[in-house]
Amino acid sequence: MEITLKGDAKMESIPSLKDKALRINLNENIYGTFAEIGAGQETVRQFFRAGGASGTIAKAMSAYDKAFSDAIYGTEKENRYVTEDRLKKMLSHEVRLIENRLSRDEYPNKMFFSYANTVATIDFAKRFKGHGWVGIRYQIDSEQEEYNEITLHIRFKETDARLQQETLGKLGTNLIYGAYYKYNQPKKLLRYLYDHIDKDQLEIDTINFSGPDFKDVDNRLMSLQLLKNGMTDAVMFAPDGNNVLPARVLYKKNILAFRGSFRPVTKVNMDMYERSYDMFLKENKVLKEKTQVIFEITLSNLRASGGEIDEQDFMDRARLLCSLGQTVLISNFQEYYKLVEYFNLYTKKRMGLAMGINNLIDVFDEKYYRHLSGGVLEAFGKLFYKDMKVYLYPMLNENNTLTTSDNLKVHPRMKELYKYFKYNGKMVDITNYDPEILDIFSRKVFKMISTGEPGWEEMIPEGVSELIKDQKLFGYEVQ
Repeated sequence: MEITLKGDAKMESIPSLKDKALRINLNENIYGTFAEIGAGQETVRQFFRAGGASGTIAKAMSAYDKAFSDAIYGTEKENRYVTEDRLKKMLSHEVRLIENRLSRDEYPNKMFFSYANTVATIDFAKRFKGHGWVGIRYQIDSEQEEYNEITLHIRFKETDARLQQETLGKLGTNLIYGAYYKYNQPKKLLRYLYDHIDKDQLEIDTINFSGPDFKDVDNRLMSLQLLKNGMTDAVMFAPDGNNVLPARVLYKKNILAFRGSFRPVTKVNMDMYERSYDMFLKENKVLKEKTQVIFEITLSNLRASGGEIDEQDFMDRARLLCSLGQTVLISNFQEYYKLVEYFNLYTKKRMGLAMGINNLIDVFDEKYYRHLSGGVLEAFGKLFYKDMKVYLYPMLNENNTLTTSDNLKVHPRMKELYKYFKYNGKMVDITNYDPEILDIFSRKVFKMISTGEPGWEEMIPEGVSELIKDQKLFGYEVQ
């Protein structure tokens, strides 16, 4: 059975899960193993039930007992089993076994694969909804020596373990089908992972493609697709520029976050970072080794004037921030309180937000909170949660005066609320800033770069201008 969706311009048929599994099963050259830990054998069940599975499934297993699992795949640090490392060990081990046990003389045309997942479903107390790692390592040519690999991290949204298992089985089937029949269209492959799955059932917050058939795939752009498609609310890049699981970076950390356009990153941005970081480390119970700095860009900030996301512009910004050794978060959170709520998923430690004083004006604008039943009070209750503090960088006005928290003007209805948070120490001014750079604005630097106006190199951090010139970022052209 196929489901037909009506789009704006064309009709698109979505094969049923049974049809997908059956198409794989009836391909005489696709052959491999299934190793599923933590949520039943829900993916391989789809292939057994579709029929013709004997030509596809070499082995299916679930090593639930930790002692058995360790004996097969090795032990794990800190006794954690739902990790990317565990998934990769599973994929490597199973591929190695199938190659060692099956002779190419007997299986000359087989395209081997190993599908694996390691998952924790919702607990009995329903405090933790569960998450997992899912992946496939596979060939699309029997003579291919280097395997392709797709790995992804999921977070369950359903509150019933059985439903989570069923959703996982659907996702696994979609992944295997897409890996073989949509590998040359990775953006479409990504969308098809949600065939027969609603976005309120499952979140995919990290995905990585590797191997010969994905050598031209930029995983950062694929992460951007996760956001564009509504599959997740935030994705993260490590200083090396690679995708990283947010939970791994943020777990039980003190967090200091900076939101900006960073188009491009300027000396003001870095001064704000350095000054607020010094202040944050002086806070009670904030240890340097337990502190994570995050540079965040909202999805709305990435959109071009036409409403579409400029992917090249996105790449330019992320590349520069990572080159400065920073961890970058791209989020779907227009309001600051949503960003704080997101961080609270992973840590209860101290948090700080550093921003220009002009951004604080938006924070105290009621229009952003009309959708909340509790309005601005509900939003601020979430924003200034427990140990959260805002560090404010001054703004230079056209008449050469400074705007700080002491003379910032907010709407009369917000004045008392503003005073409450200011005089309770929830908002503090950055005072040891560099006064010589206050006239630097990203939009000004961007315009100078794109129009060829000289002097912009002095407005950005050391080394960044060379990257912009070498890689012709932000419309730079050799003059």
